[in-house]
Amino acid sequence: MPKITTADFRNGLTIKLNGQLFTIIEFQHVKPGKGAAFVRTKLKGVESGKVLDKTFRSGESAEAIRVERHPYQFLYNDGSLYHFMHTETFDQVGLMPELVDKPEFMKESQEVTMVVNAEEDKILFTELPDHVALEVTQTDPGIKGDTAQGGSKPATLETGAVIQVPLFINQGDKLKVDTRNSSYSERVKND
Repeated sequence: MPKITTADFRNGLTIKLNGQLFTIIEFQHVKPGKGAAFVRTKLKGVESGKVLDKTFRSGESAEAIRVERHPYQFLYNDGSLYHFMHTETFDQVGLMPELVDKPEFMKESQEVTMVVNAEEDKILFTELPDHVALEVTQTDPGIKGDTAQGGSKPATLETGAVIQVPLFINQGDKLKVDTRNSSYSERVKND
């Protein structure tokens, strides 16, 4: 496993810290007027999903973990495992729910990215695309005169997830949902 220093830090890099894997989601080099420079980071635990703030001394070393990203398609959930198929090799794999990111926004045939620890050939977690298009299966009807600025209401999507949407959204509308913060982005135009 290669050793790196804080000069090599970048967003998305996975490092091993105290025996656990973390992905750098934010970092900032700080050079105070007095004292030594340091790097302030925001790390996300690969297994736990918890976000941790950690400060490294400038030049401090860490162990980099090589991760690969592979395209997979979500097939189905059998109640205990989520089943996926590699879109190039057609290999199938079943994952425990804790390895699946935002399963409430996944529908069958949804493309996801599998993040794999390349050294151990072990699947770490899945990533959904930043945005997915889902149909509204249940919401209170919109009322004439409702505008985009006028508040929000809950809507149930085809995957069973419930999000807040503008009042003008109706059952049957297709929405673009931001999976990073589980929010409504826009209505998808029907062609």
